[in-house]
Amino acid sequence: MDPDFLPDAVDLDRPNVARIYDWALGGTANWAIDRQYGEQAVQAFPLAKTLARSNRDFLGRAVRYCLAEGITQFLDLGSGIPTAGNVHEVADDHADDSRCVYVDNEPVAVAHGRILLEETGDPDRHAVLYADLRDAEEVWEAALATGVLDPDRPMCLLSVAVLHFLPDVTGVREAIRDYRTLLAPGSAYVLSHATESGVVGEELAQIRRLVKLSERSSSPAVSRSLDEIAAFFGNFDVVEPGIVPVGEWRPEPGAATVPLASVVGGVGRKREGRFA
Repeated sequence: MDPDFLPDAVDLDRPNVARIYDWALGGTANWAIDRQYGEQAVQAFPLAKTLARSNRDFLGRAVRYCLAEGITQFLDLGSGIPTAGNVHEVADDHADDSRCVYVDNEPVAVAHGRILLEETGDPDRHAVLYADLRDAEEVWEAALATGVLDPDRPMCLLSVAVLHFLPDVTGVREAIRDYRTLLAPGSAYVLSHATESGVVGEELAQIRRLVKLSERSSSPAVSRSLDEIAAFFGNFDVVEPGIVPVGEWRPEPGAATVPLASVVGGVGRKREGRFA
């Protein structure tokens, strides 16, 4: 990490979840305080890096599902710091007309995202916004103002491994509801989230230690039940195989399944005539 690269508003007093996730995926956009926290997280949950990679792989499979369904534009909420397998990279590999707007409120994530797109992206098809995903109307208007997204066509909304850092009192449920309402029929919603539901034994003990440890970060984690997670989909139709551990969501043929249940994911579709 270039020590001179320090965007305005970066908080280096506490570890940051976006930078920790970058560290877990092998990225370099993190500082010593994030790496120290990451090492402690691995001590609390030895398979933390494996789970981070499994979640990233789920993201890629969900994006490819949407592309196969004819959805080529993406709004990625809480996108984090760019590392291998970003939404636009996966999409561009399968559709040269794909479009993506990233949204994050972590300055390093936004700065690196803009640098990445300047170097490898197409400014007419990809953009990065510095915004809080809970401000749905503001984010939506800003995303459309980029000229990247067409609100009249189906879109994929993503909130991957981010909502478990936002308790209900922050208004996150209302925000996701508002996004669902704004999406055109045929759109998709991709979600992954930490949970203790269905988690047993040592994995349960480890995820609880990890949640406790997160209280030291800039964004303490909250574990929701499967029913609470399902509620984020509203009246969207959750496609098969439903809301399942991320490693079990449509794995690639012959791929090894990660035997962890503490992060689940799913994809919902907005059908014609359906309310959000």
